[in-house]
Amino acid sequence: MEYSGRYGIFNPEIINTYPVSERTNKVKLSDLIKPAEVDNVEINISDEIKERITMLAQEIVNARNNGLPVILFTGAHLVKNGLSLLIGDLMKKGMFTMLSGNGATSIHDFELGLIGETSEYVPQALEKGQFGMAFEFNYINAALIVGNKYKLGYGESVGRMMHDEEFRAEVADVLGIESSKIYFQHKEVSLQYVCYQEKIPVTIHVGIGTDVLDQHRFFDGCAKGGCSGRDFLIYTNEITKLKKGGIILNIGSAVTGPEVFLKAASMAGNTGFVPDKLITADFDIRPFHPEHIRNDNTVGYYFRDQKSIVTRVPEAYNGKGFYIEGNQKQTIPFLYKKITDLLK
Repeated sequence: MEYSGRYGIFNPEIINTYPVSERTNKVKLSDLIKPAEVDNVEINISDEIKERITMLAQEIVNARNNGLPVILFTGAHLVKNGLSLLIGDLMKKGMFTMLSGNGATSIHDFELGLIGETSEYVPQALEKGQFGMAFEFNYINAALIVGNKYKLGYGESVGRMMHDEEFRAEVADVLGIESSKIYFQHKEVSLQYVCYQEKIPVTIHVGIGTDVLDQHRFFDGCAKGGCSGRDFLIYTNEITKLKKGGIILNIGSAVTGPEVFLKAASMAGNTGFVPDKLITADFDIRPFHPEHIRNDNTVGYYFRDQKSIVTRVPEAYNGKGFYIEGNQKQTIPFLYKKITDLLK
C-alpha cells in the first residue's frame, strides 16, 4: 500500500514468510464432526437447553417451509471446533439462507479447505516472529484484490477462488506464481466453497489490523475494505427479507455479529422493511443473567449478543429470543440432529 503522509510507515516488503505446510496446527480433518457420526457425539447439556434447542430446530424448519430467511452469523470457533461439515450439510439441505462471519471465520475455513488443518499453535510461532506468517495467506489477499477489481464481496471472492479455475489464475497472477500452486486439497469442507457452489450468500465483516492477512506484503486495505463493504450491503439486503418473519442465529460472536445485525436492521427499517415476528438465538458458553443487561456495573452489560440478540431485538420486532448456553461441540450437533430428524 502506498502512503504519502507525514508519519513513518512499516514496509511489509521486508516480511519473511514460510510455507504453511511447515506450520504446527491444533485442528486436523479428523477433528471435524461428520454428519454420519453425529449420533456418536456425547451430549452433556441440561434438559432445559435441550428443550430450547428442540424448539429452535422446529422454528428453523417451519421458517424454511414457509420461505422465510434463516440467517447464521458465526465467530471463528465454530470452524475451529470442527463443526463445518454439519453446517455445510444444513446449507445443502436449504436450512440457512445466508452465512456470515468475521475475518477469522473466513481464514480458518480457508485453511481447512487448503490443507485440511487450521488453528495455528500461537505460542510456538509468536516467539519466533512467525505467527500468521505463512505465505499462503496471500492467496486471500490476492483474491480480494481480484474481487475488488470485479466489485465482488469478500466471501464471494474467497469462495470463487476455490471454485473457479479462471479466477484462481488471476489470483496467482497477482502473486506472480503458477496457478497450479494454489491447490485446495479439501475444498469440500470449506463453508465458503459450499456457499459459492450452492449460490448462498456468505458475507465476511472485517476490521483492518485484526487478521493475519494484514501482516503480508500483498495486503491491500482498499481491497479488503471494499469487498467487506459490499458484503455488508449484501447482508443488509437479506435483512430486508425479514419483514414477514424469519430467524437470526448468532454463534459465538459477542460483538461483531450483533452489531452488524443492528446496523443492517436499522437500515432496513429506515427504508420500509422493518423486521417482524423475528426469532433469535444466541449460542455461547457464558451464563446469562437477564437482569444484568441494563446494569453497567455488571459483566453482562458489555456483551452485545446477550443484550441485543437475546433480548432487545426480539422485543423490538415482536418475536422471541433463545439463549443456548453450552459448549458448541455439543449444542450444535444436538441442533443438527434435531433439524435433520424433522426433515426425515
